[in-house]
Amino acid sequence: MPLTYRIDPDRRLVVARGSGVLKDQEIFGYQHEVWSRPDVAGFYELVDMRAVTQILLPSVERVRDLAELAVQMGRGAPPSKMAVVAPDDLAYGLGRMFDAFRDCKARGVKPVGIFRTWPEAIAFLGIALEDDES
Repeated sequence: MPLTYRIDPDRRLVVARGSGVLKDQEIFGYQHEVWSRPDVAGFYELVDMRAVTQILLPSVERVRDLAELAVQMGRGAPPSKMAVVAPDDLAYGLGRMFDAFRDCKARGVKPVGIFRTWPEAIAFLGIALEDDES
């Protein structure tokens, strides 16, 4: 499974991990499956892209569409943050694009940070979480 997730209700956190070849359908599927659940509204989000070997997106417009969907699904939710761990240049660049598109639609509603390392992402979220714990 190229994109798996775990919900940690005690930390109010969703941890998603990508691996192998990641397709846009899987990313959109994750967005719908997880963020349509009322019990995770306002949870922090940590997306780990370290094990992703390839990202298949048909166009930049799909990044914009994902950002718009994320904003729509997050409307009315309590404040939270999203961090992406993306050491690969492509994943990092796509993450930055997602952040820019999202910020244009909902400035500051759910701050997004794109980071090269796990410790940077965890510090941004302000939570205590070991790499092997997620």
